[in-house]
Amino acid sequence: MKQPKQMPNHLSHSSRKFIVLKLLFLVGLVALLIACGAGAYWATGFVFHYAGLTQSEFIRAVVSSFLSFVLFILIASVISRFVRPRHLELFQLLIDALRRIAKGDFNVNLDFKVEREWGQLVAGINHMAEQLQEMENMRQEFISNVSHEIQSPLTSIRGFARALQNDSLSAEERQHYLEIIETESNRLSKISDNLLKLTSLEGKHHPFERKRYRLDQQLQQIILACEPQWLDKEIEMELDLEKVYIVADEDMMSQVWNNLLANSIKFTEPGGQIRVALHEQQGAVQVRISDTGIGIAKENLERIFERFFKEDKSRNRTTGGSGLGLSIVKKIVEMHEATISVESEPGKGTTFTVAWPSEQADAQTDGQPGAEEQHRKRKRP
Repeated sequence: MKQPKQMPNHLSHSSRKFIVLKLLFLVGLVALLIACGAGAYWATGFVFHYAGLTQSEFIRAVVSSFLSFVLFILIASVISRFVRPRHLELFQLLIDALRRIAKGDFNVNLDFKVEREWGQLVAGINHMAEQLQEMENMRQEFISNVSHEIQSPLTSIRGFARALQNDSLSAEERQHYLEIIETESNRLSKISDNLLKLTSLEGKHHPFERKRYRLDQQLQQIILACEPQWLDKEIEMELDLEKVYIVADEDMMSQVWNNLLANSIKFTEPGGQIRVALHEQQGAVQVRISDTGIGIAKENLERIFERFFKEDKSRNRTTGGSGLGLSIVKKIVEMHEATISVESEPGKGTTFTVAWPSEQADAQTDGQPGAEEQHRKRKRP
């Protein structure tokens, strides 16, 4: 014996309510028609009787039908005028909200409780307005940060340029001021380059050329290129690199490693230690760059990849950081469908981890690496 089909759960409440409302509307409409017809028929008989006119059922039917139609239209017009349909009110509310959004006013929150598709539309407009407001806040913050970062070196350049107009300056002072102006000019140029680079990375047409290459060799080359910087601070550099191949844009990944290593060297005290490890396991590749530097406060870890964010503004000002390096790093890593994370504790150091999951990494390990490749230490003699 077949079981009767049960109504789907999503129709059990809202659809039944909608059907009941339609039935009530139809019942009310029929009742109004009957009332208008009966009233018109009675009024026609009343008029014919007091007017002393001969009643004909045909004429009475025609006249009463006409009167009932006119009466129905009048009553319906009055009801529609004073009892405005709810969906028309909502429709006008949606139009007003969209007009405000189009004019740049994103402070829109429709408080109109409706069900079914209308409810989804109201929720969608509220969500859209919220997202647009967040984007507007980010845009304003970005403009403010750019203005601040540009204003700082410009102020220094303007101040020392005026100081150079003093004829009583010694040659040493004049040279010192010129060096400061050159440093601040280079800082301005770096900010501009990084902004252009970040904008290009966020564009859809940025060149992106993947190729298969050895990641361990790339890391070694970059570490050797930075050797003067970490040797000058007597930093101990420890390498633990497996022989790993990946498929990526080699030039873009070089920017990632250069930025991360430069940060580690910059914020590691003289005599500290930096460790670079590369491992592959079951197709997943992981690069960890750890240092014994000043570390990052816990409340700042979530913001470390934001544009222009500086964990220590005074320290960044003296070391020439623009606050854009880690934003560029994160963008490049995401373009390679990889992830980057940071672990840190103030006074104990920081570890950045770049990882390719097994389904994204095209890596292979050709046997066990030799001792000279797996573990190296370099420090100033």
